[in-house]
Amino acid sequence: MKTNKSYSKRLKVTKNGKILARTPGQNHFNAKESSRTRLNKQKMNLLSLSAKNKNRFITYKKAK
Repeated sequence: MKTNKSYSKRLKVTKNGKILARTPGQNHFNAKESSRTRLNKQKMNLLSLSAKNKNRFITYKKAK
């Protein structure tokens, strides 16, 4: 199965193999958000993917 490149570019694999993804909803319309909400959106979220989805969304180079 081919890797979904558009989604794999949004993921980051750490040294220990954890998968981090950017928090959605931070591109625009953030002026009305509280400062605490804006700061929390800057953090990366930990993803838990099944083995099937790991093969689909993470490139082979990153998965090793």
